[in-house]
Amino acid sequence: MDFAFMARYAPLYVDAALLTLRIAAVGIALSLLAGLVCGLTQYYRVPIGKNIAAAYIELSRNTPLLVQLFFLYFGLPKAGIRLSSEVCAYIGLTFLGGGYMAEAFRSGLESIEKIQVESGLSLGLTRAQVMRCIVLPQAAAISLPGICANMIFLIKETSVFSVLALADLMYVAKDLIGLYYKTNEALTMLVAFYLLILLPVSTVLSLVERKFRYAGYGSQSAV
Repeated sequence: MDFAFMARYAPLYVDAALLTLRIAAVGIALSLLAGLVCGLTQYYRVPIGKNIAAAYIELSRNTPLLVQLFFLYFGLPKAGIRLSSEVCAYIGLTFLGGGYMAEAFRSGLESIEKIQVESGLSLGLTRAQVMRCIVLPQAAAISLPGICANMIFLIKETSVFSVLALADLMYVAKDLIGLYYKTNEALTMLVAFYLLILLPVSTVLSLVERKFRYAGYGSQSAV
């Protein structure tokens, strides 16, 4: 193992890790927003909207991210729409993650008993207040394990962005292997940096999930 080589090129991995984290953070945030909108659309059975949301969920969950990225980066230019590699990465990760987040939110929303909504309305709350104060907090807590798993999944999915010539961790590793044939060193650093990203995130999400569970969030006895 050539440790001098690893030390020399570690800064490239640091820059790539920061890019990976930025794309993952933006993609996850937008996925949560898209998932919540789709989940609420299906929960309220909005005419036409629920069908669009269902079609989007099926399309996003049943097509590989790699295919979605190829469509964005290589297909759209045929229609005169050109997007940068980073923008394609944001859109692709959001499109994929939104479908999974939508299903997590939908399962949480549908698990709340209707009696709680009726009780809130009988107390004089508006439907918006019932949703904000009663339904959403419990639904979010119930959906939390699925949401956390999806976050980890989306961070790992960033490894395919190298096909867009985006200088993420996988791209740097493949580049170094191609230039210097240092396969063991490049892959060791690749694994190490993914662990440095994923282990803290996984630990924090586990702590948040445990805190919500111990605090009693998601209990059906809120009202």
